[in-house]
Amino acid sequence: MSVTIITLVVVAVFIGALMRTVFGFGEAIVSMPLLALLPIPIHTSVSLIGLAGLTVASLTVVSGWRHIERPILIRLALSTVIGIPVGLVMLYLAPASVIMTGLGIFLIIYGVYSVIKKRIVKTIDHPLLKAKGWVYPFGFASGVLGGAYNFNGVPVVIYGTLRQWNPDRFRGTLQAHFLISGVLVVTGHAIGGLWTVDVLVLYGYSIPAILLATVLGVYVNKRIPAKKFESYLFLIIILLGVLMLVPRG
Repeated sequence: MSVTIITLVVVAVFIGALMRTVFGFGEAIVSMPLLALLPIPIHTSVSLIGLAGLTVASLTVVSGWRHIERPILIRLALSTVIGIPVGLVMLYLAPASVIMTGLGIFLIIYGVYSVIKKRIVKTIDHPLLKAKGWVYPFGFASGVLGGAYNFNGVPVVIYGTLRQWNPDRFRGTLQAHFLISGVLVVTGHAIGGLWTVDVLVLYGYSIPAILLATVLGVYVNKRIPAKKFESYLFLIIILLGVLMLVPRG
């Protein structure tokens, strides 16, 4: 790979890690589409962002540990384990064009949902999905999307929104889930043979950027009200989804 490609990959990883540290999630949602625009295999992108996400989770999980909803976290982990192999099979068997289209559609749907979710929450005067069993399909979806696209946090974000978690519980449980599911997803990638020399080299180049993004993200998170930037972030996600649907010659 050329120096230009390596630099662009590191920049994509940095932007994703920064989003993750500031907002509590979003590294794969931002980095995966950016990497998909570069001339590198989709399997390389998936493995690289899996490693990057696990690194960020390891650095940020401690701060919210006391706010974790542990029974929910255990159920999420159990159902995530079942979903990861399904996602890996999808990644192996689905043509790249199908993966790109699916990725684009998913980003658009999630971006639109995120933009309007505040209005949805305002109309709900009590938490939904009170039954304990609801956590299992969301955990399974987390495993499937984590194995295929590293989007393991998205179903948990939606679940936490419908349960109306307070900000501390939301962030703490989400970061703990990222750590556990990240270990499972990365292990699945390694066992599935997705790790290559290119993946490890790109990850090595990205480590300083990940560390810098984590420090900078913590600084920004403490001093700038992140909610003001959420709308812009989700609009960017929608735009990236549209770009994924543009045919490539």
